[in-house]
Amino acid sequence: MRQLWVKADPWDKDLVTAALENGADAVIVPPENVDDVRRLGRIAVVSAGGDIVPGEDVVEMGVESELEEEAIVAESRRCRVIVKTTDWRIIPLENLVARSDNIFVEVKSAEEARTACGVLEKGVAGVVVTAQDPASAARMVRGLKETAEFLELEDVSVSRIIPLGMGDRVCVDTCTIMTEGEGILVGNRSSVLFLIQAETLENPYVAPRPFRINAGAVHGYTLTATGTKYLSELCSGHEVRIVSAGGSTATAVVGRAKIERRPLLLVEAEGRFGRSGVILQNAETVRLVKPGGDAVSVAALAVGDRILARIEEGGRHFGMSVNERISER
Repeated sequence: MRQLWVKADPWDKDLVTAALENGADAVIVPPENVDDVRRLGRIAVVSAGGDIVPGEDVVEMGVESELEEEAIVAESRRCRVIVKTTDWRIIPLENLVARSDNIFVEVKSAEEARTACGVLEKGVAGVVVTAQDPASAARMVRGLKETAEFLELEDVSVSRIIPLGMGDRVCVDTCTIMTEGEGILVGNRSSVLFLIQAETLENPYVAPRPFRINAGAVHGYTLTATGTKYLSELCSGHEVRIVSAGGSTATAVVGRAKIERRPLLLVEAEGRFGRSGVILQNAETVRLVKPGGDAVSVAALAVGDRILARIEEGGRHFGMSVNERISER
C-alpha cells in the first residue's frame, strides 16, 4: 500500500494535527519535536530518535542527471529514497519507478501527487506532502487516501453452481459503510478473484449491514492493502481493499472477522483464464456483482449470468505476486 507522509520540518503543530486527523502514515519532524508528535497521537515519526531514522531507514537524494539516477537505484536496494528534483523532465520518474519499489517523491500539489501515484500504473512507493498550509495538506492526504488504485474488472460467465456440504466461512465486518456495487474480491485461485458485494440491500431476513461482507470459505484468497491473504487470516486491525463495480478502490479497516460453520456453494465461471470459482455461503444475503453494478444473490444466480471478476497473471507466494508457472485447481 502506498505510504503518505507529511513534512512538518520546520515544526508546525497544526500541520502534524492535520496529518493525524486525515490518515497520513507518517510525519517528518525535527528531532527535538519527536515527543511533541507522540503527545498528539499515534503516527510513525520520521526523525532522529523516531520510528523511521533518516540515514538508516530512509535517505533524501537529488536527481539532475543519469549518474544520480543510478545512485538512487543502488541506494533504494538498501532503504527508502525520497527523491527531490526541480524538473522531472530531466530524469523521468518512470525510469526510477520501473527499476525500484522503494521510491518516494516530494509533492506540493494534488496534481503532482496524482501524477506520482499513477506512474507506470503502479505509482511510487510513497509521497511526501510538503504543503505548508495545514488545510491544503489535509485535503491532499484525504484525497489520496480516498482515491486509491484503480483495478480493471472483467465480466465472466457463470458455468456451474453446486451446493456443497457444511464448511467454515468468514464474515468480514469493516469500519467502512459501503454502497451497492461495492465489496471485496474473493476467489479459490489467486489469479481470479470475484467481486462479493457488501450486505447493503434490504431483504426479508435481516436488516442491511453495509459494513459487512459475507466473504466466503476460510481457504479463499482476498485482496488486501498489501497483497493477498487467506480469508481465515483476517482479524481486527487488518486492512482490506474495497472495490467498486467500476474498479475504483479504497482501503477499509477490519473491525471483526467471524468464522462460522455454514452450508456452502461453489460458483464457477469461465473467461479468458479458463474456469475458476469461489466457494460462498449458500444464503440469499450473499451477492455477487453484475456488469453495471447490479447485485445478484447466489440464491437467484443462474448458469450463463455475467458477473465481475479481477483477473491477474501469474500466481502468489506468501501473498505476493510472482511470475512463475503455478497451477491451481
